[in-house]
This record gives sequence, C-alpha cells and structure tokens, in this order.
Amino acid sequence: MDKLRIGIVGIGKISGIYLQNLTGMFGKRVILSAVTDLIPERAEKAAEEYKTRYIKGIDELINDPSVDIILNITQPQKHFQVAMTAVKAGKHVYDEKPLCVTREEAQELLKTAAASKVRVGGAPDTFLGAGIQTCRKLIDDGWIGKPIAATAFMMNHGHEHWHPDPEFYYKAGAGPMFDMGPYYLTALVNLLGPITRVSGSAQQGFKTRTITSEPQNGKIINVDVPTHIAGVLDFANGAVGTIITSFDVWASSMPFIEIYGTEGTLQVPDPNYFGGPVKVRRFQAEEWSEVPLLKGFPENSRGLGITDMAEAIVEGRPHRASGELAYHVLEVMHGIHDASASGIYYQLKSTCVQPEIMK
Repeated sequence: MDKLRIGIVGIGKISGIYLQNLTGMFGKRVILSAVTDLIPERAEKAAEEYKTRYIKGIDELINDPSVDIILNITQPQKHFQVAMTAVKAGKHVYDEKPLCVTREEAQELLKTAAASKVRVGGAPDTFLGAGIQTCRKLIDDGWIGKPIAATAFMMNHGHEHWHPDPEFYYKAGAGPMFDMGPYYLTALVNLLGPITRVSGSAQQGFKTRTITSEPQNGKIINVDVPTHIAGVLDFANGAVGTIITSFDVWASSMPFIEIYGTEGTLQVPDPNYFGGPVKVRRFQAEEWSEVPLLKGFPENSRGLGITDMAEAIVEGRPHRASGELAYHVLEVMHGIHDASASGIYYQLKSTCVQPEIMK
C-alpha cells in the first residue's frame, strides 16, 4: 500500500489544523480514513466537513480494518490508554505531546509497540518545518562553529484567559514544561543531539487560577503542578543548555532559542511554529543577518510528523518524530522536576538518534 490510512481519536481545539492539513497539503501522501470523539457531535461535524467517516467509539475506530495509524490527540491523561489499545491491536500510533504522562507508561508503550512490530511517533513536528530545519542546516554546515551553549525561554501567564477549557493545563501531564517544553526540547535535541543529564528548580506561583474565558468564566481551578521551571541541560556533544518555562510571567523580551557557537550565534524562531525568521551573527560582525529559509514547510504544517511517519513505514526507513525522541524529551522534562525535588543532577537513562535533516 502506497498511502497509509489515518484514524483520528479526539476532535478538540488542535484537531482543526490536523484535519485541514491531512486532507489538504498532505492529502496526496496519506488518507484520512475516520474520526471519533467522546462527544459524538464534534466528530460527526468534522467527518461531514472533511468528507471522511465518523466511527462511534474509540475501540471501534482503532480496530477498524481500514485504519493503519492512530492519531491520538486526546488530553494528556488519555494518551497512554488510547496508544496502548492501538499498539495491542497492531496499529501504529502517533501521540500529541507529551507522549505519555509518566516515564513508566511511555516505557511500557514503546516495549509493547516493539513486540507488536508497530511504530510509535510523537509530537511536536514543528522542528521539521522550514525555520528549525534551516537552523539545523546552518549548524551542520558550520556557520557558527562548534555549538557550546544554548538558551530557551517560554514565558507567559497561562491559558485561563483565552482557552475554552484550560483546567487540564494545570494538572499532571501539563504545566508549562509538559505543555510547551516538548516544542523547545525537541528543537534543541534536533539541533544539538541528545541530552545526558539535567538539573533544575521548579515552583508554583499561584495555588489557584480564575478562568476569564468563555464558557467557564469565573470558575476557580486548583493548580496541581509547578508553573515556573528553570533547567540546565548537558548535551552529549558537550554543549550546555538553559531552559525556562513559565505560566507565571506577564511579559518577557527574552529570545525563543539561541545557539552559541565558537564562531557565532544563531537565533532560532519560535519552535511552536514551522517558519519564522532565522538570524545569524558571526564573530566580528556588527549586526545580525537574517538568513532566507532553506527548507520547506514555513506555513502551519501540523501533520507533517505523522505524514513523514506514514511514508517512512512504507519506505522502510526511520521516521523523524519518533517515539524514542518523544520519550527522551519526556524523560528530560521529568528529570528537571526530579532534580528540583532532590537537589541533585538527574542522569538521563535514555538517548535517541538525532533526527535526519529534512531533504
């Protein structure tokens, strides 16, 4: 079979761009076979709009013979249950971030998938876009010399003022590190390779949050996770990274990501997006120079990761947004929290292959 068939579990806020792209820009490379959701009306509406099938029930969709890959875009607490059901049914699965809530769940998922001879992939796939892929090429080509350090900053004041259902962002499996950290850490691993140890400090700025968005305006929610996390990352290649993720900051002018090399500095665009400006300032230069994007997919190309995975299965090659990469990032995030709690470095037990650059 040349094109694999995708079934989507979960029709929420993020599903719209997946539906649009899997039937649009990637429609000649994969097939959107079916959708389902715990709220039938949402899935029925999506099926009608994007001319695909609505299947009532998650198990029914997973076991449908015309579905090859499950796109799991449920809330984080459901990732493991849905993904395990899929791999036990002999289906490939691609999870939204994070891969699972706990390391133990993710380990069991990858082990079961290997035994079932199916693949696991994981978001984010923004690192496959034109912006970060251009940065990868510049680093690989030696524009800033040998990378020696990196910084990454994701700081805002959370989701309760704009998201229609923000409570889960303050529960296990979320918070600023588990919600947005995957974008930044996946980009850093793509650019610099795997991480060997981490340290960090984490705190909770507010015990409760008041929702001011509709339809839950006025509801007070309890915060169960740290909301300001600072981590230090030691990369296998010798570089040292710093990352801060926060839902406690009203405003910031810090860069998204910068890579510092022996011969210059590279400004990386927002890893939550696929494009964005790429800037370099080499040694002795007096100003920054913006570099034209050298790779494809500058627009919102969510779905690129699962499309690459589908094609990799057919072609018999590794896929870039792999389960191993997603697990490595998950362990890094937990490791930073563990280091904060223990006061000592956390030594990574996992590693991963630095993803191949996009052609």
